[in-house]
Amino acid sequence: MPTTANPKMPLEMFYHWESTTPHKVFLRQPKNLQWTEYTWAQVGDAARRIASFIRSQNLPAASRVAIWSSNSKDWPIVDLAIMLAGHISVPLYPGQDIASARYILEHSETALIFLGGFDQWEKAEQAIPDAVPRVAMLGCKVPCQHSIEDILETFPPFAESPLPRPEDTFTIIYTSGTTGNPKGAEHAHITPGYTCPEMLAAFKTEIGNTRYFSFLPMSHAAERIIVEMSALYCNGEISFNEGLPTFAEELRAVQPHIFFSVPRLWIKFKEGVDSKIPPEAQANLSAEMKAGIVRNLGLAEARAIITGAAPCPRDVQNWFIDLGVVLRDGYGMTENFIHGCIWTHNDQPKAGCVGRPIGPGVELKISDAGEVLFRSKGLMKGYYKEPGKTAEAIVDGWYHTGDSGRIDEDGCLWITGRISEVFKTSKGKFIRPTDLESHFGRCPLLSQYCVMGHGLDQPAVLVSLSEPGLKLDRQSLQAQLSSVLDDINAELPAWERMPQIFVTSEEWSIPNGLLTPTMKLRRKQIEERYRPWAEAHLGKDKVVFE
Repeated sequence: MPTTANPKMPLEMFYHWESTTPHKVFLRQPKNLQWTEYTWAQVGDAARRIASFIRSQNLPAASRVAIWSSNSKDWPIVDLAIMLAGHISVPLYPGQDIASARYILEHSETALIFLGGFDQWEKAEQAIPDAVPRVAMLGCKVPCQHSIEDILETFPPFAESPLPRPEDTFTIIYTSGTTGNPKGAEHAHITPGYTCPEMLAAFKTEIGNTRYFSFLPMSHAAERIIVEMSALYCNGEISFNEGLPTFAEELRAVQPHIFFSVPRLWIKFKEGVDSKIPPEAQANLSAEMKAGIVRNLGLAEARAIITGAAPCPRDVQNWFIDLGVVLRDGYGMTENFIHGCIWTHNDQPKAGCVGRPIGPGVELKISDAGEVLFRSKGLMKGYYKEPGKTAEAIVDGWYHTGDSGRIDEDGCLWITGRISEVFKTSKGKFIRPTDLESHFGRCPLLSQYCVMGHGLDQPAVLVSLSEPGLKLDRQSLQAQLSSVLDDINAELPAWERMPQIFVTSEEWSIPNGLLTPTMKLRRKQIEERYRPWAEAHLGKDKVVFE
C-alpha cells in the first residue's frame, strides 16, 4: 500500500495497476440492472485514446478541461485522460445552476468540455461559451462536435506514460458557493498521495479487494477522494448508479465495502423501514431480522459507512447503531481535499461528533475566536486567480474553515456551526442555528429544518415534511408537531426557544435553488423566500402551514 512517506501521484498508481493487474475489473456500469465490467487494461486503453484526442486539439500546456456530468464509467476515464494529456480538470456538479456554471467556465478559461448527463442540460447553451469544443460522454443530451464513442474508434492510444511535476495543478474544484461566486481550489498532483493512504489506513482497506458504490457526484472533493481516488490507490472496484429509480436495487446487488452518502439518504433509509415496520415494533426485532434489513439496504458487507456534508440527526445515527450499522461521520472541505477528521475503523463514534484527525498528516486546532483551523499536506495550493481570498483563508499555513467548533478531552472535533451563520435576536442574544436544528432530527415527521431569526424577538424554525409527515392529516400533524416543539423548547434556555414552527409546502432541493449541489442548505435563499410569509404569521398559531 502506498504511504505518505513515499507518496505516489494518481498517474503513478494508474500506470502500476494498468501494468500489473490488467485483467482485474476496475469499473462497473449498470444499464437496466445489467452490469458491464471494465478492466484496468480496458480503462487504460480508453483513457489513452481520449488523451490522444485531447492532445490533437493543440491546447496550451495546463489548459483547463471541464467535466460536466453525473457519475458513470466515463467520469474517471476522462479524468485520467486529462491528466495523461497534461491538462487540468475542472469538474462541475450535475446539479450546477446555469449562472454558476457559466461563471466557472469563464473564470477557469475552460478550453474543452466533456458533457454527460446533468440536471439543466436544456439550458447548457446559456452556460457554455460558444468557442469551447464539446465532447459527449455517456448520458449526454447536448449537441456536441465529438463523442467518446467516435474518439475510441478513431484515435490510437497515447503510448507515453508521462509523469507531471508533483507540485503542478491537476484539478481545480470550485466550491459549491452557499454565498457569492464559487472559488476554485487548486490541488496538486501529489495531494491525493498524502490524502488517500491515510484514508485507506483509517478503514483498514484491503488492496485489490474493496468494492465501492459511487452515488454522490465525483465533481465533489469528498466523492473524488473517498471513491475515485481511493479505488485508484487500493486497486478497488467502483460500481456506478444509473439513476434514482434503480438505486436501491443496484446498492443491494453491489453490497459495497465502502459507501459514502449524506444525511438525507440515511433519513430516507430509516423512513423506508419505518413505513414497513412501525417504530414501536422495531424494538422486538431479532438479530436475524435486523441483519436482513441491513442486507436489504445494501450495507451488509460494508467495512466503512461514511456520512458527511451536513450533521446527521442523532436519532438516525442511533437507529442505525441499533441495527448494527455504524455511521462514521467525517468533516473536510474542498480546500483540504477532505483531509480532515473522521471516525476510523476502531473508533466508537459519538453521535454529533465528526471524529479525530484522519491521520498524522493532519493538524487541528481551535482559534481564540472559536474557529476550526486545519493544517495538512492535503491543503490546496490556493484559490485560482484569487490571491487575496487565498491569503484570507490560509494564514501561517493554517486553513481557516469558517466553522466554529470545539475539541473534547479525547481529541475529537465537534462542529457547532458556521461563524457567518450566527445571528442576533432583537433581544441581543446570539443564536447558532445548527445547534437548534439538531434537536429536530429526532422527529420522523420532518425532512428538513432551517432556523432563522435575525432581528426577531425569538428564533423561528422553517421545516419541510418527510414522507410519514405528508401522509398525516392536518389536524394530527398540527398536534404532533406542537408537542415536538414543546419538548424541544423545554430543553432550551429562554432566549433560544422557538414559539412557532413554520411548515413549507415544498421540499427544498437543488433545482429550486434552496440546496447547494452538495445538498447543503442555502440559508440566505431559504430565508429570503419564506421570511415575509413567516413574519406575517408571527404570534399566531404554534404550527403554521404555508
